[in-house]
Amino acid sequence: MNANRFGLVASILLIAINLRPAMASLGPLLDLIEHSTGLTSAGAGLLTTVPVFLMGVGALLGRPLRQLLGEINGVTLGMCLVTLACAGRALDHSATGLLLSAALVGLGIALIQALLPSFIKKTLGSRSSSMMALYSTGIMSGAAMAAAITPRVSMQFGWQSALAIWAVPALLAWVVWWIATSGKVRLNSEHVAIPRYSFWRNSRAWSLMLFFGISTGAYILILAWLPPFYVDLGQDRKMAGDLLAGLTMTEVLSGLAISVLVGKFHDRRPLLISALVFTLAGLVVLHESPLQMALLAMILLGLGIGALFPLSLILAMDHIDSPEMAGDLAAFMQGGGYIIASIMPFLAGWVREEFSSLSHAWVGMFVALVMIAFLALRFSPSSYGRALN
Repeated sequence: MNANRFGLVASILLIAINLRPAMASLGPLLDLIEHSTGLTSAGAGLLTTVPVFLMGVGALLGRPLRQLLGEINGVTLGMCLVTLACAGRALDHSATGLLLSAALVGLGIALIQALLPSFIKKTLGSRSSSMMALYSTGIMSGAAMAAAITPRVSMQFGWQSALAIWAVPALLAWVVWWIATSGKVRLNSEHVAIPRYSFWRNSRAWSLMLFFGISTGAYILILAWLPPFYVDLGQDRKMAGDLLAGLTMTEVLSGLAISVLVGKFHDRRPLLISALVFTLAGLVVLHESPLQMALLAMILLGLGIGALFPLSLILAMDHIDSPEMAGDLAAFMQGGGYIIASIMPFLAGWVREEFSSLSHAWVGMFVALVMIAFLALRFSPSSYGRALN
């Protein structure tokens, strides 16, 4: 790998690492945030729902964003917004300020997630599937670091600083990306005629959206509410954050395994079903024995969710050879999918208020994942070309 390619890959991984800390840092501190700001559980759920919803809306605008900003400039702007949102939490940590920063984070991540997949496919070609798996793994690595580090920083400097500190790695990623892509801006800004295809009228595109939305909803639900679930069970914030970090690191290992295995499976369905089985088993353990079998629950959930996220992205890219149209499909799938997923943390907050427990949220997620297991069986490679005609 030459120096230019190495710098580009490094910048993509750094960006990926910074796409979840602004959300993953909230869970271990949620009781402190609720006490300090007066937010209810449903209101606290909005701190995750708002950015995820905006990520979805932004992803649906992938084509116009690419034509207006270009992939490189759009990703640069996205990292700028994430950096400013994290830094802003040190200045305004009221309920309103936190919700505004959540919206800013959502807009920034939306730009990146709408534009970076097509950039990866365009620049890395045959290696794009492995890079997408590494990109997804980087996202989960960032969440793990945030879950483990945030409660420790909070103990020393307060929860406000613990949220704002994530502006530092975001700024680093912004700078490295700018350096790595500075020589490519002119090429990226050239106008390219992109064939138009309306995924709104295509049933396979909607199936991919639903699969991505529900499987990502499991990830977002765990990210937002696993630490508060264990705090409610009497565990301290550091332990709750460590559980989320351990789960997320298992997701990282699972994502790395997918990056190695995915090339051996032209038919992605065995991997998809295996990932769903692990996730379903993890939810059963979490519901039935959350304290005694916490480690097993974390391992099962991490293995399942860690595979589902990259597999969903790879599956969408499999359907179309054109980088631009593949980017459009990924944006459509992520757009509607993130809107679906954004409902999960808000509903879980409502469940917590109504029943004083999150157990019912795990049951609801289990039912939804069983439904998409039947959907996954339809994603045969022979159907790719027919499905999008």
